This record gives sequence, structure tokens and C-alpha cells, in this order.
Amino acid sequence: MKLKGKAAIITGAGQGIGLGIARAYAEEGANLSLNIYGKNPEEVDSIITELKNYNVDVIVSEEDITKESTVKEMVDKTIERYGRIDILVNNAGIITESLVHDMPVEMWDQMIDIDLKSVFLMTKYAVPHMIEQKSGRIISTSSQLGQKGAVKMSHYAAAKAGVIGFTKSIALELGQYGITANCIAPGPTDTELFAGLSESFRTSKKAELVIPRFARVDEVAPTAVFLASDPEGNVYTGQTLGPNSGDVML
Repeated sequence: MKLKGKAAIITGAGQGIGLGIARAYAEEGANLSLNIYGKNPEEVDSIITELKNYNVDVIVSEEDITKESTVKEMVDKTIERYGRIDILVNNAGIITESLVHDMPVEMWDQMIDIDLKSVFLMTKYAVPHMIEQKSGRIISTSSQLGQKGAVKMSHYAAAKAGVIGFTKSIALELGQYGITANCIAPGPTDTELFAGLSESFRTSKKAELVIPRFARVDEVAPTAVFLASDPEGNVYTGQTLGPNSGDVML
């Protein structure tokens, strides 16, 4: 119960790594404020029921967090419910493929909005509460492709590299208030998003891995528990941890 009584916001919590982190946090005793976007009501209810079985409280926002008004409302409701924000996990994201010269501007804009702008907005509105309480953990999901790039992924790599640069900068700003900021940069992970990529990309990526298989969500989510835990994560800030099967070695 490393996170017992903590209040955690997690975006992109409807599936994949975000849902895996929500499960891991619930198992460790954290109360949850989740953003789940694009799921039908039955799926959302099922997730809430599952997580409440860990004897934690769960509230859900189902709105678009690329909109400032949505983010502000979600943060306000979290404070109203729990009185504090101990952990912010910026995990919302999409992944698509296109060569740069074929890429519609709309595809670029959508990627930056969801994978980068949402990180900024959530951080902007959560940080004042963390400053007031003089503590907080900000954990953002980047990607190993933000460190090395990939063909047909210039928009995704740019957004994820932006998350790393943003995280380093806010770590410098916020350390004086007892707030840490770190990234998790997973490699290929067996999620619904990754399954939606082309077979050619998935095959070539698997061949590059030192550990020649895709990670499971339950092998990635514990990194988010580690970074949020006391004392384990206390002196990690501005860092990018890479559960990436050896795809990037730093």
C-alpha cells in the first residue's frame, strides 16, 4: 500500500498503459481521478467497478483534455473530492503513421494536441495545488521513439521528445516546492494502440529489440508506482526511465 490515501490524476486511463497504471495505483491504495475518453458508458462503468474493488475511490472525466475548460474542470473536481493532488500521470496519447511529405497538417496538429498539449494543460492546472501543499509527483508517458525517432513517426517522435524537454524544464522550476517531474519512455508494449499500427512496423520494430518481444502493460506500469512512491522516487526528477526492451540504451 505504497500510495494509500494519495490522490492521483491519470489521463488516457481507458486502456493500455494508462489503465495498467490505474490498476497498479489502486492496488497500492491511491484514490483515482481518471480521464477516459472515447469509451462507451458500459466500458467506463466496468473500469470503475473493477478499480473500486481495491477499496479506493474513483471519479471519471469523459471529456476531451485537449480543451482547457475540460482540464480545469477535471482538476477542480479532483480537489473538491479529495482536497489535494499528490500524483499527476500524463498518459493520454495516440499513435499514427505517415511519411512527413504525405502527412496532412491535421494529423500533425492532432498528435501535438493530444500527446503534448494535454501534458502542458494538465500540468498547468495541477501544479498550483501541488505548490500550495509543497509536494507532488508529475509523471508523463513519453516513448523511446522520442529519443531515437522512427520512419513514418515524425509527428509522434516530436511530441514525445517535447514531453521529455517539457519535463526537464518543469523539474527545474518545481523542485524548490518539493515537486518532482519525470518521464516514462516505454518501448513497444502490447496495447490496443500498438496493435493498431501496420504489421510491417511491428515486425521491423520487434527485430530491433534486445529482449525480442513486446512488453506487457504490467511490466511497464510498476515504473509509475516507483516514481510516485516514498522514499523510492524521492530524488528522481528530470529523468526519463526506459522500460523499452533495450531499444534505447542511455
